[in-house]
Amino acid sequence: MHGLVNRAVQCFVRDTYGAESWNDVVQQAGLEFSEFEAMLHYDDAITHAIVNAVTVIWDLPRDTLLEDIGTYLVTHPNVDALRRLLRFGGDNFLEFLQSLDDLEARAKLAVDDLDLPKLELHDHGGNVFRLTCEHSLAGFAFVVLGVLRTMADDYGALALLEYTGRVGDTETILITLVEESYSDGRDFDFGGRVA
Repeated sequence: MHGLVNRAVQCFVRDTYGAESWNDVVQQAGLEFSEFEAMLHYDDAITHAIVNAVTVIWDLPRDTLLEDIGTYLVTHPNVDALRRLLRFGGDNFLEFLQSLDDLEARAKLAVDDLDLPKLELHDHGGNVFRLTCEHSLAGFAFVVLGVLRTMADDYGALALLEYTGRVGDTETILITLVEESYSDGRDFDFGGRVA
């Protein structure tokens, strides 16, 4: 697994539960190191070990944890750059959804060896969509689900999202866009902020 993925879990734990909590995860997972290098690759078993450690320590269902990580990735100030990158997908939630097919390719422009799920949006009409997430690591779609829920709120859209299962390497999320302009959404400026 790419180090960015493991580093995301590490940052999630530290930012959510504190630095000491990350030490507990390292111990529970049986790691011989405590820091992930973002640009290295790690055995998938290590990723499974740290995710399992977090679920054991906080008694969380795995799917809930993965969705929480997806939410963290687009809400926490320490990772605001990802939210900004995703907002370039469109001016509203529908345009954002339609841009998901290209997300893997756009991410590879920044990090060419990053192994993200292949996303494909299928429009069933009436603002009902099916998003397929193809990846060998089961559960990646729950991270995507957390990102989608947060981005719907970010755009001010009212959307119903449901994980509908996995067949082979493909997981599916059903998306019903109830109202595109349900609320004002979060402020966003394409120009960014100046420090």
